Amino acid sequence: MVSKTDDIPASVPNCNPVDLAREGETTNSKDTSSKAALKDPCACGHRGDTAVMNGDAGHDQAEEADSKQDGSADADSAEDANEQEVIVIQDTGFTVKIQAPGTEPFDLQVSPQEMVQEIHQVLMDREDTCHRTCFSLQLDGNVLDNFAELKSIEGLQEGSLLKVVEEPYTVREARIHVRHIRDLLKSLDPSDAYNGVDCNSLSFLSVFTDGDLGDTGRRKKKGSELEQIDCTPPEHILPGSKERPLVPLQPQNKDWKPMQCMKVLTMSGWNPPPGNRKMHGDLMYLYIVTVEDRHVSITASTRGFYLNQSTTYTFNPKPANPSFLSHSLVELLSQISPAFKKNFTALQKKRVQRHPFERIATPFQVYSWTAPQIDHAMDCVRAEDAYTSRLGYEEHIPGQTRDWNEELQTTRELSRKNLPERLLRERAIFKVHSDFAAAATRGAMAVIDGNVMAINPGEETRMQMFIWNNIFFSLGFDVRDHYRELGGDAAAHAAPTNDLNGVRAYSAVDVEGLYTLGTVVVDYRGYRVTAQSIIPGILEREQEQSVIYGSIDFGKTVVSHPKYLELLEKTSRPLKVQRHAVLNEKDASVELCSSVECKGIIGNDGRHYILDLLRTFPPDLNFLPVEGEELTPESQKLGFPRQHRHRLACLRQELIEAFVEHRYLLFMKMAALQLMQQKANKDKTAALQDTNTAVVESESKPQALEASEKVPDDTPSSPTSSESTLTPDDSEATTVSENSAPENQEAPADLKAQVPTANANGTHEPSAPERQNGGCDSLLEGKEADEIIPGLAQAKELAESLAAEDGSGIDPKSREVVLNACKAVGSISNSSFDIRFNPDIFSPGVRFPDDSAEDIQKQKQLLKDAAAFLVSCQIPSFVKDCLDHSSLPMDGATMTEALHQRGINVRYLGTVLGFVDNMPAKAQLEHIYRIGISELITRCAKHIFKTYLQGVELSALSAAVSHFLNCLLSSFPDAVAHLPADELVSRRKSRKRRNRVPGGGDNTTWASLTPSELWKNITSEAHSYYHYNLQCESVDQAVEKYNLQKITLLREISIKTGIQILIKEYNFDSRHKPAFTEEDILNIFPVVKHVNPKASDAFHFFQSGQAKVQQGFLKEGCELINEALNLFNNVYGAMHVEICACLRLLARLNYIMGDHPEALSNQQKAVLMSERALGIEHPNTIQEYMHLALYCFANGQLSTALKLLYRARYLMLVVCGEDHPEMALLDSNIGLVLHGVMEYDLSLRFLENALAINSKYHGPRSLKVALSHHLVARVYESKAEFRSALQHEKEGYTIYKNQVGEAHEKTKESSEYLKYLTQQAVALQRTMNEIYKNGSNASIMPLKFTAPNMASVLEQLNIINGIIFIPLSQKDLENLKAEVQRRQLMQDSGKIEEPQGSQLELDDKLPVDD
Repeated sequence: MVSKTDDIPASVPNCNPVDLAREGETTNSKDTSSKAALKDPCACGHRGDTAVMNGDAGHDQAEEADSKQDGSADADSAEDANEQEVIVIQDTGFTVKIQAPGTEPFDLQVSPQEMVQEIHQVLMDREDTCHRTCFSLQLDGNVLDNFAELKSIEGLQEGSLLKVVEEPYTVREARIHVRHIRDLLKSLDPSDAYNGVDCNSLSFLSVFTDGDLGDTGRRKKKGSELEQIDCTPPEHILPGSKERPLVPLQPQNKDWKPMQCMKVLTMSGWNPPPGNRKMHGDLMYLYIVTVEDRHVSITASTRGFYLNQSTTYTFNPKPANPSFLSHSLVELLSQISPAFKKNFTALQKKRVQRHPFERIATPFQVYSWTAPQIDHAMDCVRAEDAYTSRLGYEEHIPGQTRDWNEELQTTRELSRKNLPERLLRERAIFKVHSDFAAAATRGAMAVIDGNVMAINPGEETRMQMFIWNNIFFSLGFDVRDHYRELGGDAAAHAAPTNDLNGVRAYSAVDVEGLYTLGTVVVDYRGYRVTAQSIIPGILEREQEQSVIYGSIDFGKTVVSHPKYLELLEKTSRPLKVQRHAVLNEKDASVELCSSVECKGIIGNDGRHYILDLLRTFPPDLNFLPVEGEELTPESQKLGFPRQHRHRLACLRQELIEAFVEHRYLLFMKMAALQLMQQKANKDKTAALQDTNTAVVESESKPQALEASEKVPDDTPSSPTSSESTLTPDDSEATTVSENSAPENQEAPADLKAQVPTANANGTHEPSAPERQNGGCDSLLEGKEADEIIPGLAQAKELAESLAAEDGSGIDPKSREVVLNACKAVGSISNSSFDIRFNPDIFSPGVRFPDDSAEDIQKQKQLLKDAAAFLVSCQIPSFVKDCLDHSSLPMDGATMTEALHQRGINVRYLGTVLGFVDNMPAKAQLEHIYRIGISELITRCAKHIFKTYLQGVELSALSAAVSHFLNCLLSSFPDAVAHLPADELVSRRKSRKRRNRVPGGGDNTTWASLTPSELWKNITSEAHSYYHYNLQCESVDQAVEKYNLQKITLLREISIKTGIQILIKEYNFDSRHKPAFTEEDILNIFPVVKHVNPKASDAFHFFQSGQAKVQQGFLKEGCELINEALNLFNNVYGAMHVEICACLRLLARLNYIMGDHPEALSNQQKAVLMSERALGIEHPNTIQEYMHLALYCFANGQLSTALKLLYRARYLMLVVCGEDHPEMALLDSNIGLVLHGVMEYDLSLRFLENALAINSKYHGPRSLKVALSHHLVARVYESKAEFRSALQHEKEGYTIYKNQVGEAHEKTKESSEYLKYLTQQAVALQRTMNEIYKNGSNASIMPLKFTAPNMASVLEQLNIINGIIFIPLSQKDLENLKAEVQRRQLMQDSGKIEEPQGSQLELDDKLPVDD
């Protein structure tokens, strides 16, 4: 097991350390969650069981427990049990006194679950005790065991006094001490973050908020700020500005100016101490140069640190006089160097003032693609780390190197019966995984950099394999023609990621007794390295002997094993893998429950391992041409099947899920329809029913035809808006037909097997299954919904009862209904809905027994249907999502994520772009098209760059990378590579250098690449890989034609390939000199893919919290989400993307419920976490900045709100440019805040830009545009330009009138405002006339110029950000809840099939970001 030490990053903060000083007085305040901050390092201070609404954790525990019970009263019983468990976990905390040598005793709040170790961590982080590392805690003279839980210690209770007692050092403790002191000295230095080391990453929020928001927010008076704000943004942030500078991406942080405490701290050359000095207690020697330039030699002994008499050249270990013996190095240095004393104290003050989230390590390394020039300073610890295979805290763990496989598998075996056990297990799994990912990355880099000896050194370099730190590394090349039939090197490059997806899937199913290998895929310097943990004993025996399940030669020889079948059978349902038989070389039938490549090996530890999971998911027939097989018409129409680089293209798990979901809906509808017909026949109204179905039929068909000719405009053009009738899961399956006509035509598309021409030809006479089909479309149309839904409920019951019992008690007619429905949707069982795939279909070399021929045919059809579903359903519905802005990708990564969520592989990018290109509403999808094109270009460039880099030797790397970037982005036509004028003169290389990096060689072919050749390669790559025709021969043509930005392309390519460049202004457009020189390339980082273990319980709490919020139970929702936050912290530690989502939602709830300061504090954490864990310019970070600005404004911090919005706008300009629907929201926010501070002209620039973007992307008749008009009108009114104001308000009024009708409150409000404006305009005109007529002695009526008041600005801000407060009395709330519960009951009993949310349309009011 991993020792507990590793669980806590050394810098886990103790809540907000500033408060600890005052902790004595604040026992009741929020901040005293203090040590709870370890459990909840979020430092948000509410213990999980506090009712957050009240904001203070001051009530006594009994009350809290009650509020908890009430909260769960309306939850179902399972949740109840859960909540009980949670209460068990968070026992009430208590306070102990701590007495450290030389300091006053202070109070510390602890919880009984904590280990003594965690108090150690807190003391090592506190300002006044941070310099101690080697001590024990004693209670009444007894030393406490570091790994004991506090509750198990006798006599430890509220108010106990713990003494900190200095212990004698050992070599290990002395090294830890020096390392800790070095960490304290470097605590404000960002160089580790720039270099991507030790899970450090950047954060710039504090630059814009001038320190911590929380405290200042409560101190500042509202309004007092108005006078001194300078609101003018830098030129490049204003709407319409064309320049995109790079330098502001990383603003200067004044805290980073290093305070020098000493010049040099390094291990002395006299180490290790000779034998006789060892016997005097010398452990090691240090050499130090102080700021005052005093050179001293220091001995670390068992008793502490002292000065000795050695110099650089003479060894004299005797103590100097005075020797300044001190237990801590800091105390010693403070005595010999006044500058050290002064600066170290100041440094620690600054360190503890930083927000904890700026200093905790992230779980996985985040790399920055830009960095300033940093001075390389001398650092003994870094130097030592580089040359030992140490990882993390290896020396804390007995046995030195870690047995990764053992750790990964033991954590899986931990018990998971109740919540505390599951939390412990998930925490251990997560911790080991993140350590393993770090170790694997480091090892992969060492392998490619040539620092690791191969285990088969005699072989050619690309075939070599490596073992380092108990991890096995192999290169992504086709070794021994293993993949020859599947596409050679291309297949060998794709296999590791497929395998990783398989590992992800099996780990998520988490079957007890089935083990997968730790797997990490690293792309570095053009090579793909797979890192895997090692199965015990596998290296001692041949693979042939050890594989007892599966095949090692792609299906020629196959074996099976009953234990494996039993284990894999458990994964069969969740992963939709069908159990099937294949023939082995003796033509005997062998049962498998996975693909043939999946191998089962029993390790020496007796565990059942599966590996090579590259075909876990079924093949994607659109990219797998098979002789003699025809795809469905939808696929063929789009030019599929297409030849792909390799034959390993498979469907994504998300697609399989969506496809099965879609089929299930079809199944239910068909069964329901048949049941209805039977019932009708029973009622002797058969004739009537028939005509009815015919009507249904004829209604659905013409409509399908009509719809396909209609152009979708802003509103969905279906007869009734789909949302009103679809069941929640149904909306997943809604699709857009070929010409993007609206929903609900997918059924025929998929059942092409039986319905050849359902919508092509309205007259076609439907056969039985088709009729149910045709009818089932119109189920969704809403007219017949009410009649048919009871049938659906019956069908559900029937299906469930069939699944439950073997169907014996059910009348044959009903069974026949289910049988027909099963057949129609391709279920593998005849009595219940069950779709699974056989992953071996179409695998070359796999043969199936004859008796399963029919089954294989069915499976082939299912695969064709799934491939058709991807192109005819999922791609159109992705585009529809983008069109109605429910999916808003901002850059390549978020676009890829959006495609993946729909199960669309990125190899379909060309198809998606083609689809967007042919849409009538193409203008409203311009942002998607642009992001797609830039993703396409940068991915093609990445493919080319990969092979380009393999031919470059290490000494020419920076020159080669800068040359490539020049060819890609610089307008300079003849980018000539400057072969590095060799810094070392000799050009003669020794000829015999075997153990070179793969593919090395004295290779300068890279230097001959020209821009035109590179762009030719990019267009041909786009054509051959993505089947898309790019029309550009140079970067400038691409920028011109597709409206791209070079800085965006630079960001995308750098992130994809791991390049880090110097942050400065690049002149891409100069035709006289190239943009990049080799000095501009600072580093090249690995790009890492790994498994992300999940915190399942926390996630369920989070989801049920979200659901509660959407149903309007804000308080309960808030409690559940707080609970989720606690559990997330338990599993992930303090830093994680999911915690970030949790905090964002919590902040939103705090805000809606009126607790603005709390909202601000949670959102600040969300921003910091997003910057640290996702990156400073990640689209999510931009969103977080916007939310934070809103809460700042609500807290009266106007200038901070503006700074944050300007930052968000700058980041967005870099990431995706100005032309993006999200920019309209951002500009509306900026415009409103500027209006609030009376900067009218500036405000108008932003609001008018927002109006233009809204009109473009939402269509001129959209309600968003009406709101934009209204905001502009308000500013004109404040400027007293009533004519312009009237003009805009009239536009808005017209839209409201047309869209929502005269009677709607919006229309009425607008009409009132028009009247008011007209009066003002008339009054103004009158006054003007008066002046003209009577000159100076005119009697002038005072005019009312309305300066905006903050409340009205805030109200508008809330509206545009989708936050609407519902003014409800207590009684209304009760009624609302009763109504929701009633609906809930009806829903459960199947009476009503519509999504919650129609009551009060809560969905619009509280958009919950997921």
